[in-house]
Amino acid sequence: MKKNYLKFVAVLSLLVFLFLQSLYATGGKLPAYAKHGMVTSSSIIASEVGRDVLKSGGNAVDAAVATALTLAVTWPSAGNIGGGGFMIYYSHDGKATAFDFREKAPLAAFEKMYLTPDGKIRNNSNHDGILAVGVPGTVAGLYLAHQKLGRKPWKELVAPAIKLAGKGFPYTWALHRAVTSYYAKIFKKYPSTAKKMLKKSGQVYEPGEIWRQPDLAKTLKRIQKYGRDGFYKGETARKLADFMKKNGGLITGEDLAKYQAVERKPVHGTY
Repeated sequence: MKKNYLKFVAVLSLLVFLFLQSLYATGGKLPAYAKHGMVTSSSIIASEVGRDVLKSGGNAVDAAVATALTLAVTWPSAGNIGGGGFMIYYSHDGKATAFDFREKAPLAAFEKMYLTPDGKIRNNSNHDGILAVGVPGTVAGLYLAHQKLGRKPWKELVAPAIKLAGKGFPYTWALHRAVTSYYAKIFKKYPSTAKKMLKKSGQVYEPGEIWRQPDLAKTLKRIQKYGRDGFYKGETARKLADFMKKNGGLITGEDLAKYQAVERKPVHGTY
């Protein structure tokens, strides 16, 4: 009996060891599997929104749009409507297309705008500060991809992000760590950012507390109602242009109105 018990303990210990080794090899996470579709992002809330879009009959582009817009609410540094990006779509029949919606330089930008007279970068201004901001492309890119390949109504895809921004969601440990470390360095320099991301007392939200972003919800509602024009024209565009003008930025209403995302043919290869 004792011998069998020792064998059982030895086998159990080996299984635990192998399990821990597999966790270590995958960075502490086991792989996930799915039969009909999968959504992954930096925010579990955003990923669940994308998953629900798939489950309700949406396609991959629908899920990507809804996930990206939700990320703007739940994990701003991973996805936001003030940035840009790329999307590559590969269909079940082997056709591929790409959408380029990276930020663009304002019309008033010039070659040596970041340089001192002796040719050195001025105060890291090419990376830090209002002159480093490009004309945002996210909304235009997501809207173009949806118009070309989406299945569900645009308004339906924006709705989850609006709800989360307006009603709020529980602050996560990941957000708390990011805000108390990286973001804390920029709040003193950019008080308008601090006002949106901190409590009225100036303190960081604690994990589990509800974070609401009513102004972002209003912006998303305009995007929901008017599509890309809800961002590049009208009230949102005016507010962006006014902020730029008051703070020494270069982006104007004309820059926003002229922005266009581009569909491109991706490079194919085998290896």
